[in-house]
Amino acid sequence: MNVIADLFLTLKDYFTYDNVRYALIVTVFISLASSLLGVTLVLKRFSFIGDGLSHTAFGAMAIATVLKITNTNLLVMPLTVICAVILLALSNNSKAKGDANLALISVTSMALGYFLMNVFSTAANVSGDVCSTLFGSTAILTLTISDVWLCVIASLIVVVLYIFYYHNIFAVTFDEQFAQASGINVVFYNFMIAIVTAVVIVLAMNLVGSLLITALIVFPALAAMKIFKSFKQVIIGAAIFSIVTSVLGVLFSILRSTPVGATIVISQGIFYIAVFLCSLKTAR
Repeated sequence: MNVIADLFLTLKDYFTYDNVRYALIVTVFISLASSLLGVTLVLKRFSFIGDGLSHTAFGAMAIATVLKITNTNLLVMPLTVICAVILLALSNNSKAKGDANLALISVTSMALGYFLMNVFSTAANVSGDVCSTLFGSTAILTLTISDVWLCVIASLIVVVLYIFYYHNIFAVTFDEQFAQASGINVVFYNFMIAIVTAVVIVLAMNLVGSLLITALIVFPALAAMKIFKSFKQVIIGAAIFSIVTSVLGVLFSILRSTPVGATIVISQGIFYIAVFLCSLKTAR
């Protein structure tokens, strides 16, 4: 009991700092937005786009760093959105091999980013900067109020779009041919999903890093699908799973000084394994 009491007192002390509160707010909203997108991306088998865009965002971040742009989102977000449109267009082209083009774009972006950061960067610890961008860093604990508002507004836009176009997204997710026959503009919604995914990935880079973003999108969706059956239940379950595990990961990271991104992903991975084992037991 004394250990638990000391833990709560420590957390209470941390909550008096603005940067900790900002980190938790951003964590909740980014986790919510990524979980909603994750369900659609997994069901549509579009999760490869999320993985490819995370690599592209690293290259764009390196360009912004070399150019010494203070607000990197001004460059990273437009470039990532453009790549999202290109990737989706290539995947819809029957003559082009979508997975091959994805591999080329993502690997080239990673190589370009690492090359630029090594050749043109004036930082003393280039390897440390690269690792921070790839796997997350303490940037989540140094957010300004403007960064928080950007994440909150962008995440709320994702949630509003998802709620407003829920029925159409549901139709496009499960049966594009039926949706198109019903008069739904399938191409528009696919591009909307890809663009919104690019925005969320850029915002989530400070939280888990560019290489670990895919886990933030995929884990909650897969875990919710193991427990719930209906589309609406899966969405709600994924959102709860994502928010709870991400917040626990951030709190553990603050208390034990562990890497934020890796701690969040491990937290989600442990929970997913527990859900998976329980589902196997229930099936038997």
